[in-house]
Amino acid sequence: MGKNRILYVCQEIKPYLPESDMANLCRTLSQAMQERGNEIRTFMPRYGCINEYRNQLHEVIRLSGMNLIINDNDHQLIIKVASIPSARVQIYFIDNDDCFSRKAVLVDDKGKAFEDNDERAIFFARGVLETVKKLRWEPSIVHCHGWFSSIVPIYLREVFSDDPIFKDVKIVASIYGEGFEGELDAEMRHKIENEGVDGKKLEIIERPSYQNLMKLVIDYADGIIVETPELDSEIADYLAASGKRVLEYQDKTTTEYLDNYQKFYDELL
Repeated sequence: MGKNRILYVCQEIKPYLPESDMANLCRTLSQAMQERGNEIRTFMPRYGCINEYRNQLHEVIRLSGMNLIINDNDHQLIIKVASIPSARVQIYFIDNDDCFSRKAVLVDDKGKAFEDNDERAIFFARGVLETVKKLRWEPSIVHCHGWFSSIVPIYLREVFSDDPIFKDVKIVASIYGEGFEGELDAEMRHKIENEGVDGKKLEIIERPSYQNLMKLVIDYADGIIVETPELDSEIADYLAASGKRVLEYQDKTTTEYLDNYQKFYDELL
C-alpha cells in the first residue's frame, strides 16, 4: 500500500465530461489511490461546457489572480474547485476566459479542432504547476493523462527543474488510443521554447502531430502506461526503443488492475 503524493493532470474526468476510457480512468484512479493511503491532487481544464452551478464549482480566491504570459499574451489564471460527492475526491480546475470560455472541449460544433489548442495546453500546464507551487505541496509522482497534458513533463524537466517542489518528482504518462487529426499550430515549438526550453530538445515537434507529441512525452517521462490494446504503431516502436519503464495495457474489468498502477508508482520511486 502506498503513501505517495500523486498529482493527476487530466484532460478529462467523469462526471464533468461524458464517459470515455480516459474520463472514467481518471475518476477511478483518483479515488482508488486516495483510498490506498496516497495523498492526491487532481487537476483538469474548466472547459466552458462544464456546468458550474450543477457541479458546484467555486473559485479559490487565494490561488487565483496570477497572470501567465503565453506567446506574448497575458492570460489571467483562475482556479476553481469542486468535489465528486460519491468519491470524496476534490478536483481543481484551471480556468481562463481566453482559453476556456467557449462551450466546447477541444473541437467546435463541426468537429474542427480549435486553432489555439496548443496555447490552451501550454496555459493548462503552466497553470497546474504554478498552482501546485502556491499550494506548497510536493508531489512524488506526476501522472499525466491525455495529449492536452503533454506539456507538463517538458516543463517539469526544463522550466521547473530547479524548484524544490518538483526537483525529485517522477513523471508518469498514460498514452491512449485517441489523439487528434493533423497537426497543432506550426509555431508550437517556438512558443514552448520562449518559456525557457532548449529548442534542440523540441526538434521532434517541429511538426506537432499527435505521434510526435507523444514521442516527446516518452522522452521526458520516467514511466509510460499504455491505455489502449492497440497502440499506434509509430508510437509503439518509439516506446520500445526508448528503454523506458512501461506498464502494458490493463484490462479494466479485472480486480487487480488498480493494484498494478500502485505497484508501478512504487517501483519508480
